[in-house]
Amino acid sequence: MPDTSTGASLPYTDGTAPDAKFYLVAIGASAGGLDALERFFHGLPARSGAAYVVIQHLSPDHKSMMGNLLGRHTSMPVVTVEDGMEIKPDRVHLIPPASVMSVSRNQLRLSPKNPRGLTLPIDLFFTALAREFGKYAIGVVLSGTGSDGTRGAVAINDAGGLLLAQEPESAKFDGMPRSVIATGLVDGILPPEELGPRVMDHISQAPRPRIRPAEDGIATERQSALEEVMHLLQHQGGIDFRDYKPATVMRRIERRMQVRHVPDLDNYARLLEGDRIELNALRRELLIPVTSFFRDPVAFEVLAQTAIDTIVKDRGENQPIRIWVPGASTGEEAYSIAILFAEACTRARRWPPLKLFATDVEQHNVDFGSAGVFSEAITTEVSPERLEQWFYKRGNHFVIKNEIRQNIVFARHNLLSDPPFTRMDLVSCRNLLIYFRTEAQERALRRLQYALAPASFLFLGTSETLAQLQTDFTTVNSKAKVFRILRHVALPLDTGAAHLTRLAGAATLQRRHTARDRHITDAAAIEAGESVLLRSYAPTSLLLNANQELMHVFGDVSHYLRIGEGAVTLELAKLLPPALAPVAQALLHKTARGHEPLRSDLLSMQLPDGTTERLRLVARSVALEQGDPHLLLSFEPDATPLDDGVGVGGAIETMNMDKEHAERVQTLERELAATRESLQATIEELETANEELQATNEELMASNEELQSSNEELQSVNEELYTVNAENQEKIEILNRLNADLDNMAKAAAIATVFVDSNLLLTRFTPEATGLFKIRDGDLGRSIEDFTNLLDYPEFVAELKRTIAEGEMSQREIRAANGRLYLLRMLPYAVREHEARGAVATFVDVTVLRDAERMQAVLDSLPEHVALLDDDGEIQLINRAWREFAGSHHAPGGVGSRYPEAWAGHAGFDARQESDLRAALDALICGERDALSMIYAYLGDDGKHWFAMHAAPIVHGDGGMVVSQVDITPWYKSGERD
Repeated sequence: MPDTSTGASLPYTDGTAPDAKFYLVAIGASAGGLDALERFFHGLPARSGAAYVVIQHLSPDHKSMMGNLLGRHTSMPVVTVEDGMEIKPDRVHLIPPASVMSVSRNQLRLSPKNPRGLTLPIDLFFTALAREFGKYAIGVVLSGTGSDGTRGAVAINDAGGLLLAQEPESAKFDGMPRSVIATGLVDGILPPEELGPRVMDHISQAPRPRIRPAEDGIATERQSALEEVMHLLQHQGGIDFRDYKPATVMRRIERRMQVRHVPDLDNYARLLEGDRIELNALRRELLIPVTSFFRDPVAFEVLAQTAIDTIVKDRGENQPIRIWVPGASTGEEAYSIAILFAEACTRARRWPPLKLFATDVEQHNVDFGSAGVFSEAITTEVSPERLEQWFYKRGNHFVIKNEIRQNIVFARHNLLSDPPFTRMDLVSCRNLLIYFRTEAQERALRRLQYALAPASFLFLGTSETLAQLQTDFTTVNSKAKVFRILRHVALPLDTGAAHLTRLAGAATLQRRHTARDRHITDAAAIEAGESVLLRSYAPTSLLLNANQELMHVFGDVSHYLRIGEGAVTLELAKLLPPALAPVAQALLHKTARGHEPLRSDLLSMQLPDGTTERLRLVARSVALEQGDPHLLLSFEPDATPLDDGVGVGGAIETMNMDKEHAERVQTLERELAATRESLQATIEELETANEELQATNEELMASNEELQSSNEELQSVNEELYTVNAENQEKIEILNRLNADLDNMAKAAAIATVFVDSNLLLTRFTPEATGLFKIRDGDLGRSIEDFTNLLDYPEFVAELKRTIAEGEMSQREIRAANGRLYLLRMLPYAVREHEARGAVATFVDVTVLRDAERMQAVLDSLPEHVALLDDDGEIQLINRAWREFAGSHHAPGGVGSRYPEAWAGHAGFDARQESDLRAALDALICGERDALSMIYAYLGDDGKHWFAMHAAPIVHGDGGMVVSQVDITPWYKSGERD
């Protein structure tokens, strides 16, 4: 919109959607948005006549359950969008994962989401919605992080749609709602459950008739109400919206009337008069900051290749480059041009001083642009290379670097009413003039032309032309609207201020009269009579300020004022003809010092028609209650002869001009002009320095805030490190205990063990392993192949490799050079699954076990019955002959039974033999006998047997005895026969 836009506004669709007459409600949500969406749809009826589209940030890797979840809170059908799907009222359309969505006429269009770059699906859809549906677009921003939806919301507001946001306090994540609220364009800020009824209130309103502009003949009352609105806007912000196109202004007023439910313009004017908040809202509506970085990239590329490169190439090292960007809005265009100049200087390897003046009529936009902080949405406008070179990241925002920011001065300035800048090498005024009336466009172009230095460049928007100034410029690129000035002309005297004053006076007069009282008052008649008397009897006069600059004209001064070539000025010395200028300056100078009226000698001046007029100049001082006195210069024609010192002036002293040297006056005039120019330049430099100091102060404050934030983050990280350190200490203690347990277990088991990794490097071993391998504690990390060993097993290393490769356990008995026999067991060893394996080899000494087995085999090979008894006579060990005899004769003489009791009974010993045998064995145990030998009979199942028994004590710590029995039955029977 005016003075705050650097890009074209979205095309207005005349208030109707292209193919539909229903509203489209677009709901943008991100983190925490599910709860807000459920509460929003819970407050909507099943049939509202509007279509609903939900745009969320969805994960591309997970199936969305949004349709099922929302279906529980609304009776409307919920569908997932497919490409080309037609939009239907009373239906909820959901964006699918991994997609971005836009709208084209009455269809929804899908495209794949960029997996690497930042995508802003809400901004994209809001922008397309504003373009296609106009005032039938409704945007709702719910919970979420970041700033997605903010720029699209501006587009919806510019198109005349309704914009709503969730109340930040009710949102789980308030980043998105706060970002869109900060634009000042939101029409309602409510909890989610109240947003639905607010949408229904907007939809249910009947379409309002358009307010026809004054030139179409609207009623006097309505014209008065419109004039009242214009006056309130001008009084509140200093902007006269009468210079703007009526259709645009009317459309924005109509939208605010619909938002506030006001039936007619008269009531709306009364609302504005008592509601400053609504007045500010309307002003923001009329000044929508529609802008972006490098808007229309092709045009900016042409500007860089033609105008900017030329300016940098032709400029000396110490010659400053001056650029003016009027209507800079929030600063994106100004920063874009500054970046292009910085890149051009880098290419040319010359860095002349650069000063860019970014001005806007809205102070809020000036403050925003001066901060140089932009949302993540600019990633879609600025290339990644430029983002990295000219911005730095701070949270979810991008901040312009100081090397760009220090070259830009932001200031509040009204192009149509404030004096223009001068000596500019480039003026960029894009898509601002399209909002002005034809006469205002011409006035603005004249000011832009005046601001340009010779051979400098003008950059306009794609929809703007030079109109009547075509002959003063040459076209550099017609498509990009880049022009170069051919002729620098003086700016004509701008009487627009007096016109505005008259309009303001008329508006004030109309505002004083209501519909009930439209009659002319007595005061107005008296004022009109005074004007007639002044024109009839008062001399033609000029009212000047203390600097002798023209402020007001009384009467017809067309005979006495001349506008010459060059820069336009209101200094009296340059407006009067040469015959009157020195005299007038002398009179005014003395009157200003003495405050006494003075009159000149009789002067002669040639009029434009060739006649000569004789007149006198009279200077008077006009005292004011506040401020410096003003001066009044009157032109009194000579009607009758006047004696010296007598005349109309009465007691007014006549000044003899012979005493004043005209050349001296001219010299003083030149010196004064030079001093003024120098002073003006100094003032501009001081203003620039002040802006730079303010920017530096803001940057220092921002840096201080960042340092404080960093300190808090470091403190938080320190606390987290303390926690992690405590956890690590506890884990180390557990690990130490496990290592101690492992070492003690290895010592207790006394088993030689070695650990190797997948490369056969030694990682751990037990002390017993040093008896088989020549290793020490310092050998960890060396290959097991490097050590000699006592094993009689050449395939040891190959077996280790096979175990590691196959992951299978193996074991075998091997002998060692120390004469011992070992059971070698190899097992694969892995710390984690799917990692490289190592191996562990254990060597269990089985020599004693094998010796015991051999001894048992020796005993089993003897034909005698052999048994080992403890001191109590319990059988501990028997050989095969004893076991077979006991088994064949059903005698309980196995291990665990007692001897000789097990052999006694009705089959075996008789009672006397058992008693004698037991007594003899007890004596042997007690050491009373060294050995025992006897022959006794044993009654078995197959008859009587005779045994020769020998018993001897065992010389061992555990004691006991060994008993052997020899079956001598054949010998005994043979002896009886003999």
